Amino acid sequence: MKAWKHFCTITEHKLLVMKHCFQIGLYRQGILHDLSKYTPSEFLPGCRYYQGYRSPNNAEREAKGCSMAWLHHKGRNKHHYEYWIDYSLDKTKGLTGMKMPPCYVAEMMMDRIAASKIYQGKKYNRHHPLAYYEQGKDACMIHPETRALLEYLLHLLDERGEKAAFAYIRRNLVGKKEYPRIPADKN
Repeated sequence: MKAWKHFCTITEHKLLVMKHCFQIGLYRQGILHDLSKYTPSEFLPGCRYYQGYRSPNNAEREAKGCSMAWLHHKGRNKHHYEYWIDYSLDKTKGLTGMKMPPCYVAEMMMDRIAASKIYQGKKYNRHHPLAYYEQGKDACMIHPETRALLEYLLHLLDERGEKAAFAYIRRNLVGKKEYPRIPADKN
């Protein structure tokens, strides 16, 4: 039963991310989003640690000290800022977050919205993605420009809603090589 529920949860999430990606013009990324969740390395632990109200990776991490499913996942999915962690060219800094391409920041935003909708269910509102991010943002090893852009997008969603956030992303991130200029008062 847990296997079926896990399958339904990850599929519902994937389809919702795909729908949102299509709305902003990220067709290929929408189709390919999170396919690694169906591989044995991720799917089997997901079934074993499924709870329904949060990621099974958290339960696996609590039980085993780390989540092998998460390590597999974040190393194969460019929409996670953790994928972009590398050694800094400044040898005094060690590991650091690299700047994510705009299309992956856009997909990360769609992923966060969809995850909030799946786990919050009928309680979801546009404030949840920002609130969830703020709970753990201090521990994020993320490039400062990527952080500023992500936070701008989360605040835009929080303040103006999905329609405005999606329009901004479609206009300013999809198909772009550089980040848009973020207003100084919105970081």
